[in-house]
Amino acid sequence: MSRVIGASTLARDLGHWQPDDARGAATTARATRGAGRRPGYRALADGIRLLIADGRIPIGVSLPSERDLAVVLELSRTTITSAYAVLREDGFLTSRQGSRSTVTMPAAVPPGRARGAVTGEAQVSRQPVIDLTCAAMSAPAERIRDAYASALLDLPAYLHTPGLESLGLPVLREAVAQRYRDRGVPTTADQIMVTTGAQQALVLVLSLLASPGERILIDHPTYTNAIEAIKRTGARPVPVPLRLESKGWDLDAMRNAARQTAAKIAYVVPDFHNPTGFCLDDVGRAEMVRIAGDTHMTLVVDETMTDLGLDAPTPTPVARFAVGARADVITVGSMSKAYWSGLRIGWIRADVSTINALLAIRSALDLGSAVLEQVVAAELLSDPDSVLPARRDRLRAQRAALLDELAVALPEWQCDPGSGGMALWVHLPAPLSTAIAATAPGHGVQVAAGPRFGLDGAFERYLRLPYARSEDELRAAVRGLAGAYRGLAGDARLGASVPVVV
Repeated sequence: MSRVIGASTLARDLGHWQPDDARGAATTARATRGAGRRPGYRALADGIRLLIADGRIPIGVSLPSERDLAVVLELSRTTITSAYAVLREDGFLTSRQGSRSTVTMPAAVPPGRARGAVTGEAQVSRQPVIDLTCAAMSAPAERIRDAYASALLDLPAYLHTPGLESLGLPVLREAVAQRYRDRGVPTTADQIMVTTGAQQALVLVLSLLASPGERILIDHPTYTNAIEAIKRTGARPVPVPLRLESKGWDLDAMRNAARQTAAKIAYVVPDFHNPTGFCLDDVGRAEMVRIAGDTHMTLVVDETMTDLGLDAPTPTPVARFAVGARADVITVGSMSKAYWSGLRIGWIRADVSTINALLAIRSALDLGSAVLEQVVAAELLSDPDSVLPARRDRLRAQRAALLDELAVALPEWQCDPGSGGMALWVHLPAPLSTAIAATAPGHGVQVAAGPRFGLDGAFERYLRLPYARSEDELRAAVRGLAGAYRGLAGDARLGASVPVVV
């Protein structure tokens, strides 16, 4: 069954798209009055086009019928028909006789324009390239050294064993379980499996739950490696757009998508979301669990950023709202973001029967995580205050430096920071994300283009900028991005807003 966006939902997301003379029960002739104004049908087409480019309307979703949209927007049907025709001509819609118009995505930037507009490519930076493609900090060196020293003293207790613990060392499983109990979720060590990072945890869960062709709801945008993991199982990610203007999840859209696609799995990042930094409140978490229960859908919750609240406290685990409910919640977590990615320690929290089923699958991937690193992780989790406050302070300072430099060097770029995490989701004045990512290395910085965090070419007007590097590096990176952006401007004068995606 194809997904359909309702006329009321589309009208809500369009916001104040229309020119003054397109308001009310406008006709096409009336909508085209006014010197210097776009015709009403073109203004509507531009508004829908931007929603598609920004990922607010996912690829493959059908738009409402012309009649329904005309009623909700209080426009003539001729205006709607003309707007849809423009979108079809530009490659943003496909239609078949007797069926709805379905959203597609043409090439975001014509190759000739992307290459020809670059004026600064010859000025290749000789400085080391600052890598902003990875949202991960360097280690808290002294604390990590101390934890390894302590773990080495404990290591002899494990040397008489084969060192293969497919579920993980009991000491670490208990430490992770205690972490959940401290956050209000009754958990035993039997409900924990230790993994080699959160990515392996997600792959294991998908291997258990997802079949080829299975539909899996995802936040849109979301973590790029999660998208790849879903695709590698043969499953089909189904985007549910975040409401970027309100820093929130569109739970009505999630419920509708679950019902229309019969999805049995949803992968969500409600804790200081990657890449936006948004955090779902307790009311939203409870509603998300209700949606999962009502639609018989398993929630796979990614908590890798949960300890990185910069303007908000550590959130309540989604699993807390599933206690006593009829919803299935599987949580994956990791030491990578808050502590150090080099440990390669993650985990899965689920019911005991699910953990046992995962154990049967894991033997095809590996036989367990490294013993020494598990002991180190247990040591770190026993005293989180020795690491986390300093990590949060560091991220706050680096975020402030990044925002400050953006305001100076690229004031036309817009950003509404989330309350935590490690990255800014920056809105560009024009759909040049891929072009900027392609040319930025010549200006000393490497970034991930917005479409990497979405499906089918969405988010060409966004860049993810992690603030995990030092303040000096972040300031230098922004100056490099400014050089790449100005070079791309050329004759297009991209300092001004560009209302039409090409």
